[in-house]
Amino acid sequence: MDGGEYFIDLLLYNRRLQAMIAVELKIGEFKPEGKGKMEFYLNVLNEKVKLPHEDPAIGIIICKSKSRTIVEYALITSTMPIGVATYSLSPELPEAYKELLPTSKDIAKKLEVFIKE
Repeated sequence: MDGGEYFIDLLLYNRRLQAMIAVELKIGEFKPEGKGKMEFYLNVLNEKVKLPHEDPAIGIIICKSKSRTIVEYALITSTMPIGVATYSLSPELPEAYKELLPTSKDIAKKLEVFIKE
């Protein structure tokens, strides 16, 4: 766009909502300027990509940490649907997922087929 390149981290589509969902992933804490960047993405999606029958795009900013006060002040004047959430890292998979997913050894073994070719 105008000689620049801009990339959304993840662009999803919710069939029930009939709306695109732009997801921005941050490795640090939420910063107010993240809201401006998300609004830019949502404006472009709504003007250039959205089809007439679809609802406006939704923005989700996922960051390592956030201050509720900073988020509230950053979003207080926003007219766009933007949410801010946090994530946490775990050194191990929860027990409930261990039996559902293959181990790293299983994955490595299946990949050997491609290495031999």
